[in-house]
Amino acid sequence: MHRTFPRFVGLVVSLGLVAAACGSDGSESDATGDGSLEGVTITVYTGRGEDLIGPVFDLFEERTGATVDARYGGSADQALLIDTEGDRSPADVFISQSPGAVGFLDQQGRLAPLSADTLDLVDAAYQGSDGNWVGITARVRVLVYNPDLVDESELPSSVLDLTDSEYAGRVGVAPGNGSFQDFVTAMRAELGDDATGAWLEGLAANDSPNYTNNGAILDAVARGEVDMGLVNHYYLAEAIEEDPDISAVNYFFPAGDLGSLLIVSAAGVIDSSDDPAAAEALVQFLLSDEAQRLSASAEKEYPLVAGVAVPEGLAPLADVVAVTVDLDVLAEGLLGTADLIDASGIQR
Repeated sequence: MHRTFPRFVGLVVSLGLVAAACGSDGSESDATGDGSLEGVTITVYTGRGEDLIGPVFDLFEERTGATVDARYGGSADQALLIDTEGDRSPADVFISQSPGAVGFLDQQGRLAPLSADTLDLVDAAYQGSDGNWVGITARVRVLVYNPDLVDESELPSSVLDLTDSEYAGRVGVAPGNGSFQDFVTAMRAELGDDATGAWLEGLAANDSPNYTNNGAILDAVARGEVDMGLVNHYYLAEAIEEDPDISAVNYFFPAGDLGSLLIVSAAGVIDSSDDPAAAEALVQFLLSDEAQRLSASAEKEYPLVAGVAVPEGLAPLADVVAVTVDLDVLAEGLLGTADLIDASGIQR
């Protein structure tokens, strides 16, 4: 059965929205630095993996002379840790895999306001409404499938169809993953907790295989362990570079369907930072043309700064017809969403 999301009509994301951001005149915004942060250490709690964000930290150190003390972990865990540590937290900057965790810290009053110079680097659609955090890069939710096991005629018209009996045992999910939780939060905002809980319970009743993360789902799909799975678009893009013949294809849900949700990674400055100016310098560097190119290339994600090219091999956002929601909505659902997932019977 085909389900639609009428409130999402008109929220189709296109590169034109990104192009409305600062820098549309083609000018460079590279923060090349002059060594003015020599001797400064910036402590970063990051939910982005070292393989993804580490090269950008290295470049920042090279350009500015600063040292980045990066502490890696899950986005939600890192946010909860900062909140627990309170004013004693050594964190200067928090980088989240998704808006939920950084929005949680904002709600707890743990983020400092960012300057207009930083916020103006991206469109207002990709930042907190209060100006306390900003999007860095974007990804799109997809259904990756093994073409040897799944005929195109079997692909669902909507992500909501995945609870139907024909998909029993065939759809891998990663309930502990931040992007999955952001997707569930968006569903809660659109359909309500009852309908969202029923969808999650449907996945559980269908014995949808659970995995630790998106990468594990892609690997399972490619080796034929499971027919398909809900992941972010870039996992396959990265895998194709290593194995062009990988048995996996990304399926983008039709226009207006929540299954193609666009999610941003995000960053903010911790309110108790000993050096908020240096901390914001790092956040601003993440939005420089140079760092955006590196991030987009390394992570196969979509840059959010106008004028930075989409990585080779990725379709323009306008072509994949991604949908988005108010990022503040995603930011508000961290704890409630986790509770709803746990209650559904799916193990996180």
